[in-house]
Amino acid sequence: MAKRGATRRTTDELACPCGSGQRYAPCCGRLHRGEADAGTAESLMRARFAAFAVRDTAYLLRSWDATTRPVALDLEPGTRWTRLEVLSTSGGGLFDATGTVEFRAHYRERGRVGTLHERSRFRRTDGRWFYLDGRTDPA
Repeated sequence: MAKRGATRRTTDELACPCGSGQRYAPCCGRLHRGEADAGTAESLMRARFAAFAVRDTAYLLRSWDATTRPVALDLEPGTRWTRLEVLSTSGGGLFDATGTVEFRAHYRERGRVGTLHERSRFRRTDGRWFYLDGRTDPA
């Protein structure tokens, strides 16, 4: 148990993987811990990218719309998500019910670099944003 806590403190002190420039704990860490909800579709996208980076499958499943959520999620053990570029957003604001975020997620896998280009759709249900689905573009 002590090792797990030490790992969490170390992660909390690092820069947030979402690219905000803030430390992980007060940025996406608070969303991952359930202390806050994402206010916009883009902030949920950023929190989900950070969850992939820190391998928080519980948050990924909780933030997935119930109509499209898989029963389980297994992350590739050799994939390290390194950087997020948000390219555009449509809707997804404080007063919207739906939104789309186009992004590039950069990763490293088995010594090679790669990029995932996706247009993700989000839906607000009962005041909370959820990931609905995404369409990837071949890179």
